[in-house]
Amino acid sequence: MSSPTARQELRIAFRRIEAELPPRLARAMRWLRHPDSRLIRVPAGLALMIGGVFSFLPILGAWMLPLGLMLLAADIPPLQRPMARFAHWCLGLLERVRRRRQN
Repeated sequence: MSSPTARQELRIAFRRIEAELPPRLARAMRWLRHPDSRLIRVPAGLALMIGGVFSFLPILGAWMLPLGLMLLAADIPPLQRPMARFAHWCLGLLERVRRRRQN
């Protein structure tokens, strides 16, 4: 069996993220990932990255930088595999934290 391509890894990561989101946000994420949404996705990704730089301000935070990179990764192949792996790592961390809270 062959290993998944970087684009496939990113799709899997996005699906896992969408499964964690409330339905309304998951729909918005699916819409942003659609190829026709590129004209919105790229500026949104850039805006999130810029907002992440100003994470010292209220509301804006460090969470914005990786989310912006994830959105840009959909269109920039060299970012796809690293961002997919980062998303899987974050989701694994979230699962471990949830398991600890249950015990």
